[in-house]
Amino acid sequence: MNCSKIMDMFYEYERNDMPFLNQILISIHVFFCPSCAEEINRYNSAASIIKEDFFPDALSENKLFLELEDSIMSKVAQEELEEINYSVPGVSTRGWVIAGLILLVSLVTAFFGLDFKNLANASGMSFMLPMGITIGIILTIYGALFIGSHLKELSERFGL
Repeated sequence: MNCSKIMDMFYEYERNDMPFLNQILISIHVFFCPSCAEEINRYNSAASIIKEDFFPDALSENKLFLELEDSIMSKVAQEELEEINYSVPGVSTRGWVIAGLILLVSLVTAFFGLDFKNLANASGMSFMLPMGITIGIILTIYGALFIGSHLKELSERFGL
C-alpha cells in the first residue's frame, strides 16, 4: 500500500476503534517508511498535547464552560449595542454639500463655454441628449454616494 492510503486509514479511525488488521498494516508500513512514522509521531504528540496541556483540568467541569459561554455572549451583546458610525471618516456633511455644489455648478457652466456653441452647432441637437444623460448620471452617482455614506445621519435628521 502507498503512504497516502496508510495515512488516510490512520486518520480515519481513532486508535481504540481501529480494526486489528488495519493496525497491523499500519504498523508494518510505519516500520519500513520513516516519513509516515515521523508524521504519525507528530500527530500522536500533538494529540497528547491537546488532550493534556491545551485545556486545563478545570475546563472539564460543566460550570466553567457555562461561565465561559456567559462571558463570551455578554461581550457579543455589548458589541451589538455599541453605535456604529456609518459616515465616511474625514469628510463632513458640509464638505460633501460644498463639493456637490461645486460639481453642479461646473456641470451646468459647461454649456456656457466658448467651444460649446461651435460644437453644438456642428453636431446639432443630437449632442444635447448625451450631455444631459452624462450630467444626470454624474449627479445621480454623487447623490447615491452622499446618501449611502450618511444614511444614519440623514434618517435621524428627517425622522425616517
